[in-house]
Amino acid sequence: MEASWRQVAGGRGRARGRATAAPSSGNGVHLRGAGGGREKGSVCAAGPGLSLGGAATPAAAGTSARCNPAGSEAPQTSVAGAELMSQKKFEEIKKANQAAAKKIVEEHFSSSSEEEGDEDFEGKRGKIVANTFITYTTQTDGDVQELERTKQYVNEAFQAGAMTCLICIGSVKRNHAVWSCSGCFCIFHMPCIQKWAKDSQFLVSSLTDDDFGKRDYPWPCPKCRFEYKRSDTPSRYYCYCGKVEDPPLDPWLVPHSCGQVCERDFKPSCGHKCLLLCHPGPCPPCPKMVTTTCYCKKAKPVPRRCSAKEWSCQLPCGRKLLCGQHKCENPCHAGSCPPCPRVSRQKCVCGKRVAERSCASPLWHCDLVCGKTLPCGNHTCEQVCHVGACGDCPRSGKRSCPCQKSKFSLPCTEDVPTCGDSCDKVLECGIHRCSQRCHRGPCETCRQEVEKHCRCGKHTKRMPCHKPYLCETKCVKMRDCQKHQCRRKCCPGNCPPCDQNCGRTLGCRNHKCPSVCHRGSCYPCPETVDVKCHCGNTKVTVPCGRERTTRPPKCKEQCSRPPTCHHTSQEKHRCHFGSCPPCHQPCQKVLEKCGHLCPAPCHDQALIKQTGRHQPTGPWEQPSEPAFIQTALPCPPCQVPIPVECLGKHEVSPIPCHAVGPYSCKRVCGRTLNCQNHTCMKECHKVTETDSCTGKKKAGPECLRCEEGCSKSRPSGCPHPCVLPCHPGECPPCAQMLRIKCHCKITSLYVECRKITTADVSEKNLLSCKNQCPKELPCGHRCKEMCHPGECPFNCNQKVKLRCPCKRIKKEVQCNKVRENQISIECDTTCKEMKQKASELKEAEAKAALEEEKRRQQAELEAFENRLKGRRKKNRKRDEVAVELTLWQKYKYYLFPLCAILVVVFAWYIAQAMD
Repeated sequence: MEASWRQVAGGRGRARGRATAAPSSGNGVHLRGAGGGREKGSVCAAGPGLSLGGAATPAAAGTSARCNPAGSEAPQTSVAGAELMSQKKFEEIKKANQAAAKKIVEEHFSSSSEEEGDEDFEGKRGKIVANTFITYTTQTDGDVQELERTKQYVNEAFQAGAMTCLICIGSVKRNHAVWSCSGCFCIFHMPCIQKWAKDSQFLVSSLTDDDFGKRDYPWPCPKCRFEYKRSDTPSRYYCYCGKVEDPPLDPWLVPHSCGQVCERDFKPSCGHKCLLLCHPGPCPPCPKMVTTTCYCKKAKPVPRRCSAKEWSCQLPCGRKLLCGQHKCENPCHAGSCPPCPRVSRQKCVCGKRVAERSCASPLWHCDLVCGKTLPCGNHTCEQVCHVGACGDCPRSGKRSCPCQKSKFSLPCTEDVPTCGDSCDKVLECGIHRCSQRCHRGPCETCRQEVEKHCRCGKHTKRMPCHKPYLCETKCVKMRDCQKHQCRRKCCPGNCPPCDQNCGRTLGCRNHKCPSVCHRGSCYPCPETVDVKCHCGNTKVTVPCGRERTTRPPKCKEQCSRPPTCHHTSQEKHRCHFGSCPPCHQPCQKVLEKCGHLCPAPCHDQALIKQTGRHQPTGPWEQPSEPAFIQTALPCPPCQVPIPVECLGKHEVSPIPCHAVGPYSCKRVCGRTLNCQNHTCMKECHKVTETDSCTGKKKAGPECLRCEEGCSKSRPSGCPHPCVLPCHPGECPPCAQMLRIKCHCKITSLYVECRKITTADVSEKNLLSCKNQCPKELPCGHRCKEMCHPGECPFNCNQKVKLRCPCKRIKKEVQCNKVRENQISIECDTTCKEMKQKASELKEAEAKAALEEEKRRQQAELEAFENRLKGRRKKNRKRDEVAVELTLWQKYKYYLFPLCAILVVVFAWYIAQAMD
């Protein structure tokens, strides 16, 4: 039976393979997002090549050029049509590529069988689940055993490939619609369980086709056989708690969960609801805290978990037992007290015997007949030990004859006679009656001959009525399995169910159906298989048939295989399948040449590319993949560092053991040559020690010979090189003549170089020309000293004229004293009087100018008023008084030039007096 979702999954796998390939169309459209390259068939494509952005690629341009070598241009309409068609195809391929990529992402995201979690992730997941359920056991008497089933279902929901549909033996993935049984909480694919329910109802109803579709036939769960009504057949996909239809796929939630609080009623019902988020499997025990007392009600109420609210105080129960004499001595317990365990002597019901019996069963019967005389006085009671009166005599009153037709009233001591009439009782055949006279005892068998039909109704025969008639014809009808014939002799039509074994191969492909032959699909294989790791210490139990697709569990035990190299033990690593990883331990073999231990990683099983294989004879042959062979490699050269001194004895360097020998450090030799000024510039070389080069840095005969000129530093001031070749010791004094300017830079002198360089401070006057220094002092006068080096001394003795502040008094003094502010000339009383007269004259002039300005303004004001008022009347002119002008007003234009002349004359006089 192939599930519909499995067919879809197969198509999805093929789509995945196509999406990862390089999609290419005839018009040169290449989707770079899919990693596609250009195909050979699209070299001369009709349309222009388009990249993902829609721009023409250079490859496409080159292709169009090659396809049109003549250079002819197509009409504009055809080019526009080709571009439009290419754009349309590009959009279609782009949408198809995006849809394929989205489907691949969803499949990779939703696949539970392809998820690979490392050990850290599994450890974190285990801690999260443990922390989720630890709150149920932290309080008093939490029931840990009831949590195991819930933990198991939650772990399987997260574990890759753990959830399996028992109908199709396929993995239940995150994006599949599922249904969960309310009895065993097993999860099935929605299409699988719907087909299962439909087939089950059809098989049950096929036995009674008359009322098919009218009765509500149940259908069972494939695992626990819990029966569901027809109305309970799942038609929609709900979450575990049943609140949300088609719960969305969320990677942060339990698969097929809505993420809301479960809120299902606990079983057994206690009035509370589950507080976990929507989860698979049964709800855990109720975690609510309630205050309850013990079974016997003697202890004080204590807070306890609702799921464990019934508890025992372990004190004696103390309730009276059914015997009414003793009390229950058991510890506080639930339910009724057990029977009294004590033994006592008790009489039987009739009181004839006494025996030791359990106190819990005081009523008992002995095996003696009662034997009491009945009320008739003729007979005794034949009942075994009983309670109460014996009753009347069974032979008293009216009694019937054996055929029950006549009744007689006779004493109990007399028997009832026969009536003489025919018996007429129905015989065992059920058809005929007894023809004998009324008689005692059973009637005889029916001996009449009748024509009887066989049980199947196909044959008839005359024979005694009391004998059954069965023909030899075998039934050819099919039994309820619709595979085997009935084959029962003279079958009346109600053929029995098929009693043969089904024997069909189950979905697991490992076992055959052990049930009686039946119609429809077989029940899932009830067997489980342990998928073990390589060592067998770790295993995971999966439904039978899933062992071929279930990955072996990750074993945390160490690999116990013997090492394949020369080491006595291999590196510690986890249990695994296949060959062990390469050994990375140090080789530690003793090397033959030097005796050191090989420090390289173990190389007993190195992979070497095989050489000398068949080479392809031409491009039409496919090159074969390189083959690698496993072989042991020799130990590498010894790399132990050995300190070795170089040829020139400059340094001691660590050299690998296999390369030990004379070596050059590549430095400059650096030994001092015979000239004592230079060193050997050769690269580090061997030096032969001689008597002349016993010093550590002395040059040997192999070193260079100095051929350079003398490069020693000259005395300060000497610009000439040494005339000798490179030599040890001091250079001879310089005898060359120098032409040098004197200190005042006017006269040129000729002096020997050695005199200049060896002269001290007192002899520096060699460069003096003996003339007066032409330099100008800061005061503006010429230096009076002879030609000298350095700055001129500031001791100017030349006389200069010095005046008072008003420039009237004048004296001659030395220049240096004036510069040093040692002498100053102050104004006397005459100077002060002259200053006072000049200031008074200026004040008088200013005052006269102010009064003249006021008069002018007054005249302008009056002229303005006259213009406004017009001429005044003559009589008013007569009354006016003529104003006389002052002397200043009359002669002011003559006084101004005169005053100016006087001031100029006065100033000239003062200047002459100061000179």
